[in-house]
Amino acid sequence: MRAAYPDATIEMYGTDMKRLASAAIFLILTGCSETAPVKKQAEKPPEPVTGLSALYKMYQVARSWAPDCQVLKMSNILLQEVKPEPGKWGAWQATFVSAGKQRARGYTFSVIEASGTLHKGVFAGNEEGWAEPGGVTKPFDIRGVKKDTDEAYQTALKKGAEYHKKNPGKPITYLLELTKKHQDPAWRVIWGESVGTSNFSIFVDASTGGYLETMR
Repeated sequence: MRAAYPDATIEMYGTDMKRLASAAIFLILTGCSETAPVKKQAEKPPEPVTGLSALYKMYQVARSWAPDCQVLKMSNILLQEVKPEPGKWGAWQATFVSAGKQRARGYTFSVIEASGTLHKGVFAGNEEGWAEPGGVTKPFDIRGVKKDTDEAYQTALKKGAEYHKKNPGKPITYLLELTKKHQDPAWRVIWGESVGTSNFSIFVDASTGGYLETMR
């Protein structure tokens, strides 16, 4: 005896099989599309920067304070957390002055957040009164600084090779100023942590990169 509704049963069975096959394919494709968890790359340690690089970063912010601002001085900041390289430090500080405002303002640039007063990036300090100085140093246009600290270091190292050899490991710091002794702004490359504690430094023209003089 022939079973009732055989065609409908076969058709239903075939439809169920198709659904099961489709579901299986969907699960396989879904599983394949799931990407494996990406390993998070370790962050690179902060790297020191050259003086001119930091100076321009601070100058861009200082111009919003005073469009006529000029550089009065600049130096590196001793930062234990970032190892210095020749001509490069992890933090720098500069003082800008405005003849129009008759004010001065200090700025810092750091590659890390280091303390309550030293922040990552550019940070503006408080304003102070300022008048055109009659002393040794005077303000200058940033465009007068064309040579960077890494270049100044190489020039100074050639002139101070003997001293450098006799004092290995001594920190080398930098001071940018325009004095009445020199026509252009100069990088003072200092063997020691400051001018006051050093007995040897070399002036390098920040505009031409040429050697100027040695101070002992």
